[in-house]
Parts: sequence; C-alpha cells; structure tokens
Amino acid sequence: MSRKVIVDADACPGKNIIIDVCHEAGVALILVASFAHEISAPAWVEVRKVDCYPQAVDILVSNLAAAQDVVITQDWGLAAICLAKGAVCLAPDGKKYDDSRMSAMLELRNASARWRRGGGRTRGPAARTAQDDQCLENSLRRELGLLP
Repeated sequence: MSRKVIVDADACPGKNIIIDVCHEAGVALILVASFAHEISAPAWVEVRKVDCYPQAVDILVSNLAAAQDVVITQDWGLAAICLAKGAVCLAPDGKKYDDSRMSAMLELRNASARWRRGGGRTRGPAARTAQDDQCLENSLRRELGLLP
C-alpha cells in the first residue's frame, strides 16, 4: 500500500496548504471530519465523514493510519497512537511529534484536564500566524520528499 496523508480535519487550520502539497507530491490525501463540519476539497481528495460522537474522528484516523503514513492532528493522544503504529505525525503548525516527548506531553494534557475539571482555566492555542503556515508547508514537503 502506498503512503498517504491523513488529516484530523475537524478543526485543522492549513487544509488548503495540505491539499496543495499533497497534490504536488502526488500523494493520496484523506480528510476525516464529523458531519458537524463542512469540508470542501477537490475531487481527488477523499473526505470521510463520521458521526458527531466524542472521539469518532480520532478512532477512524487511528484505524486508517499505517507505518510511514503522515498524520496531521492537534490531538496529542491521537498522535501517540499513530506514532506507535509507525506513522509520522505533524501538528497543524508544522511541528513534528516524536516518541521522546510524547509521555511528557500526555502528562501535561492529563494535568491540564484535571485542573479544568477542578474549575481552573487554561490558555487556548495562540493565534495562527503566517509563520505557522510556512512551517506546516515546509514540514509536509520534507516528509513527502519535496524538500531535502
């Protein structure tokens, strides 16, 4: 089976960048989103829609991912699962997830969730910048062999 790019597309910025780079590289692209999200994509892009129950998108993405695929997600838990399957995982800002930091990232996620359940507040993500777009494009190009 050939390499593919799988995107957790529910709230993924930079989808147009991902579509353009995958088209240039000639790599299959699968966008996975819940029925609650409107996804527009060219005809060659496979769009998979799932029910709106919690983790439905994550379950399908993890089931589709295989060794050497590229998975793009903001979800650290999903990234950990896909890394364990041998996939390459990128965040929508272009940062590459790796096994060496994943345990610490998941512990931070768990601590933040406990804090929020106790009434605390945590910051959301920073506003997206043009630099984030460029980093995503460069990272994806590098993973697909379009950049050294």
